[in-house]
Parts: sequence; structure tokens; C-alpha cells
Amino acid sequence: GEYIVSTRVRCGRSLDGYPFNPCLTEAQYKEMEDKVSSTLSGLEGELKGTFYPLTGMSKDVQQKLIDDHFLFKEGDRFLQAANACRFWPTGRGIY
Repeated sequence: GEYIVSTRVRCGRSLDGYPFNPCLTEAQYKEMEDKVSSTLSGLEGELKGTFYPLTGMSKDVQQKLIDDHFLFKEGDRFLQAANACRFWPTGRGIY
């Protein structure tokens, strides 16, 4: 078609000064979430959006994000195989 119906960009890298996901401590997950959330809250214009932390997210919001293909289901086999589910959902979010 002539028009883009949907697109998605995923960022899945480590932040400077932190190890890769399988080696992070729970405290590091929390620190990283705070840094990322703070940085994203400063975006303006067409980049402005909402950061949804997974911790404390309502089941309704979680299901909507899963149904819209924005959020992995809890227990995703690929995340489990990479040992990336430690301390789930601490330090995780979606923007």
C-alpha cells in the first residue's frame, strides 16, 4: 500500500555503566528505569509520549498494550532463554 499502517522501534541495549540485562541486579534495574523515565519525560513535540512502568501497571492497560503488539506477554520464551526475566517486572517499562 501507499500508507504505513503501523511501525515499531525497539531499543534493547545496555546503558553506559551498566552490564547487559542478564547480569543486572534489582537495584540496577530500578536505577535504569528512573534514568530512562526521567529522560523520556523531557521529550517534546512529536517525540512526547507516556512511559508506562510495568510495576504497578493495571491488568487492563497491560492487556491493551499486549493486544496492540506493543508489549511482550509475561513469561516470553525468548526473554526467558536470554535470562532476561530476573526481577520481573522491576525496572521494565514501555514508552
